[in-house]
Amino acid sequence: MDFKPLVTLLAIVNPLAIVPFFIHYTQGFSQAQRQRTIAVASFSAVVVIAISALLGLQILSFFGISLASFQVGGGMLLLTSALNMLNAQPAEAKTTTSEMEDGAEKAAQGASIAVVPLTIPLLTGPATMSTVVIYAEKAKTLLQLGTLVGYGLVIGLATALCFSLAEPIARVLGKTGINVMTRLMGLILAALAVEVMADGLGKLFPVLRG
Repeated sequence: MDFKPLVTLLAIVNPLAIVPFFIHYTQGFSQAQRQRTIAVASFSAVVVIAISALLGLQILSFFGISLASFQVGGGMLLLTSALNMLNAQPAEAKTTTSEMEDGAEKAAQGASIAVVPLTIPLLTGPATMSTVVIYAEKAKTLLQLGTLVGYGLVIGLATALCFSLAEPIARVLGKTGINVMTRLMGLILAALAVEVMADGLGKLFPVLRG
């Protein structure tokens, strides 16, 4: 069984790095509201990954985009995400001050912020979606495709676990510990991004394969 897709997804999603954002956005929430936010965010992450795995290739075909081109573009996006993580920032997005204020306002109003911005774009943004589509193309059987969707369930469970233990994690690891973990995952993601781009470039320019 190939665990590379799971490692890649864990590196990109990296729910540990989103813990500080979760704590910020859920300030003032009751325990019930926080648990509902965790459940919705985790489920939404699974849905995004599943849709990308099952329909991503059809969407590319509809727009006439070759997978090789998508691999190069997706690899560049992954590399950009990796660079963000090496700077101890979330892989998917840099949350602006206005977005933070908007999130705080929503929290004050009791509105759910589980889908936006927690799931999209912080947890599962363009880099995650493009990665799932690339690995979906490599799935040759329904079992392999089902395994990829199953990895989405693992990501959802990891997200739920990290968010449920957000306060203890923040106390134990602290900002420095979370930053170190984020940089380590960013290094792994950078190496995987180079592999994805190299594969795409090899398909576009066969001469590069020698």
